[in-house]
Amino acid sequence: MKSYKDLELWQVSMNFVSEVYSITKYFPKEELYGLTSQIRRCAISIPSNIAEGSGRKGTKEFIQFLWIANGSLSEFETQIEIAQKLGYLDSIDMVIEKVKHIRKMMHGLIHSLEDKLV
Repeated sequence: MKSYKDLELWQVSMNFVSEVYSITKYFPKEELYGLTSQIRRCAISIPSNIAEGSGRKGTKEFIQFLWIANGSLSEFETQIEIAQKLGYLDSIDMVIEKVKHIRKMMHGLIHSLEDKLV
């Protein structure tokens, strides 16, 4: 791997951030510093942790940061469900499908890296 930017997981996660910003743009203004901000931070955390982990000392550290990114993905999923329950979004099916896709890619990369450690 030349750079974290070469990872399809990072590229997909970056596109996901843009989509999240578009989705949350229409949340109520009173949520700007609440749920809107938190959802966006979770989304940003995903590619950020992938990038940071790839720049660390070794594979074990990279895996650790991928798990952190996975945690941010789970946090995002919870918050987007809260947004739906509050009536800020009609349907989150497409977003949840993207979350599942990113999680599947992340777990695949983690398992691939773990196999190299053995």
